[in-house]
Amino acid sequence: MSNLVLQARALSKKFVGVQALDKVSLGIETGTIHCLAGENGSGKSTFVKTISGLYQPDEGDILLNGNVYTGLTPVQAMREGVQVIYQDLSLFPHMSLAENIALNRLRLSGAKIVDWKKIWRIAKEQTEKIGVDIDLNATAMETSMAGRQITAICRALSQDAKLLFMDEPTAALTRQEVDRLLKVVQELKNKGLSVVFISHKLDEIFRISDNITIFRDGKKIGDFASGQLDEKSLAYHMTGRDVRYPRYRRSLGDDTPLLQVKGLNKQGHYQDVSFQIRPGDILGLIGLLGSGRTEFALSLFGLNPPEEGVVVFEGETVRVASPVEANRLGIALLPEDRGSQGLFKERGIRENVTSTLLGRLASGFRALDREKEREIAEEGVKKLRIRAPGIETPVGTLSGGNAQKVVVAKWSAANPKLFIMDSPTVGIDIGSKAEIYEMVQSFARGGMAVLFITDELEELMCNCNRVLVMGNHRIIAELDENAMTQSDAERRIADLIGGSAGKEVEV
Repeated sequence: MSNLVLQARALSKKFVGVQALDKVSLGIETGTIHCLAGENGSGKSTFVKTISGLYQPDEGDILLNGNVYTGLTPVQAMREGVQVIYQDLSLFPHMSLAENIALNRLRLSGAKIVDWKKIWRIAKEQTEKIGVDIDLNATAMETSMAGRQITAICRALSQDAKLLFMDEPTAALTRQEVDRLLKVVQELKNKGLSVVFISHKLDEIFRISDNITIFRDGKKIGDFASGQLDEKSLAYHMTGRDVRYPRYRRSLGDDTPLLQVKGLNKQGHYQDVSFQIRPGDILGLIGLLGSGRTEFALSLFGLNPPEEGVVVFEGETVRVASPVEANRLGIALLPEDRGSQGLFKERGIRENVTSTLLGRLASGFRALDREKEREIAEEGVKKLRIRAPGIETPVGTLSGGNAQKVVVAKWSAANPKLFIMDSPTVGIDIGSKAEIYEMVQSFARGGMAVLFITDELEELMCNCNRVLVMGNHRIIAELDENAMTQSDAERRIADLIGGSAGKEVEV
């Protein structure tokens, strides 16, 4: 048996009312890629934070490189070679990539004076170690998400990482950037580093992993070699049930367009966009990041007004100049970045769900009808199966999937006629995905029109009865309902997206 860089023995951790880890034992072998799989709230993040010293276990111990700990500090964990790359990457946006890579190492070494030559040398050594070429003079905010991921990896390597945890590292990457990143991860393994890869994307788990550990409800369900599982069995172990994504088909008889867009333009954002959407449509919009799809969606919600073109809503020409106007018309937006754009994270579920209804909830003297507010929030929690102790629970404490459901509940409470959903399932688990798909399809069956923006072909194929493909800031193809039922529809869409990509994306 290979040497273990980490051995966790019967780790337990309890928070108020929640057993986050329940006697979890797990070993990570040197020079392997080990995936942690499980739904949001299953215990994966608590395990990582316990190993990295952010949490202290209530029971159990941790062996790192042969040293036994009943609890670690972050500094002790780093000295043992534990590094964590979280989804937010924790980079300094206005600093150069070289500074971001080298500063933690210099700080831990006790350096008092900034040695710019040493910073450059450390950064260059780490990029060469994994065979990547990035502009070390560029700031983090000027760099693509893939470039920032590479920077975070190099920062970890500069601190002599032996065990690297990567939390949802591909969530915001294009397909080409994902390919590049997975090659880098494979190279880390080849050089003897142990990588713990956390992802909700099952195809990536099987593509990259040697071993898989499955968590559910704070318990370890099992350890498997990746060849022992397929996507169906992995999904079953993660959720405890068969997860199915049923195909949506529009059944409404009325084909009168709800929204018609004619020749919309905004310089540098999108060009000559024209289409229509009917009640009951789930119209998919897919294209590489940077294709103009999000910028166009924001225009329909009044956040990025077009310079030219016509928008007709319910038969009348309209100018959607603000979200207030969009809301008045019956247009809702689930934004791409739910954390900063879709939620009041320090507020409770009740206030978030009813935040679009304040005018309707106001009673005499403009005071809110608290009883009605509670009823609406509780209905949203029940309808979308939001898992939380209660409606006053701060949204910032919820798992990614449950936080996403709160955004959906917020806008569904307003009963919109057109619901724009930008990447509605990014970073959430397969069980929550299935529940959101079920809800979206029920909206459409009830007569709502949905514009569904996604990167995932499987998601597109099961939810959308029509599809627009966007590339180079314009719509390059439209697949109608008949085309979507053809056996080659998925391949055609993949070919169209690939054909719009141009040169391979560099990081």
